[in-house]
Amino acid sequence: MCTVCGCSGSHEHDHEHYHGHAHSHGAGHVHFGEGDAGVSVPGMSQARLIQIETDILGKNNSYADNNRALLVAKGVLALNLVSSPGSGKTTLLVETLKRMAGRTPAAVIEGDQQTSNDADRIRETGVPAIQINTGKGCHLDAHMVGHALERLPLEKGSVLFIENVGNLVCPAAFDLGEASKVVILSVTEGEDKPLKYPDIFANADLMILNKADLLPHVDFCVGAAIRNARRVNHKIQVLQVSARTGGGLDSWLAWLDGALKMQAAHARSLAAE
Repeated sequence: MCTVCGCSGSHEHDHEHYHGHAHSHGAGHVHFGEGDAGVSVPGMSQARLIQIETDILGKNNSYADNNRALLVAKGVLALNLVSSPGSGKTTLLVETLKRMAGRTPAAVIEGDQQTSNDADRIRETGVPAIQINTGKGCHLDAHMVGHALERLPLEKGSVLFIENVGNLVCPAAFDLGEASKVVILSVTEGEDKPLKYPDIFANADLMILNKADLLPHVDFCVGAAIRNARRVNHKIQVLQVSARTGGGLDSWLAWLDGALKMQAAHARSLAAE
């Protein structure tokens, strides 16, 4: 978990006597996610783990608050797109931007460990994009996004898409200042992903089931995937799309229009206070 592994901000590693222990649930199952911290690191106590996580996330949340205030003041809707690698997230984004062209301005922040391949694909649509390479880091954080915002032209009433590093674990913990998280799950993955990686689904407002055109060819139960997602987040909305064929993209664009209206109403409410 990146709040303790050292990829988010600097911190000193204490080497206290380790009081945390894995617990067995019977033959074939050893659970290292129990204890107050919900995680285990060799040589570190649960109390120390909680303190480190509190320090890192507290600092991140401060940057996230600044980002959110800036985005609301500029009238920009920011969405944090999260998924595992290979979900078709960038293809979905490219096809979305093509359909938004001429009616809704947009900008993109791309996160990957290496290369600028995805930002290059986005720029080919004519939309401005900033690539953030995280090196060994497994997620974007609010400080990185804040620096990208300094360089990215943002129009009033636009949508800022933040494509996070492909990872269903670490991005869940880091608020970037977005209005909503959108989790993309492709039908070539398992229906049990929401149960295996619950935090990311619990923090998302929308789950997009991508690659729906492949449903006749894969063993994937849409109903089971939705039930599993709603076991961890009963409010999560779900859309089925195919970025390759364009199926379902109209519903996704309608969702974006609704989110823009909600963002504008929120900004007016804040201005009236």
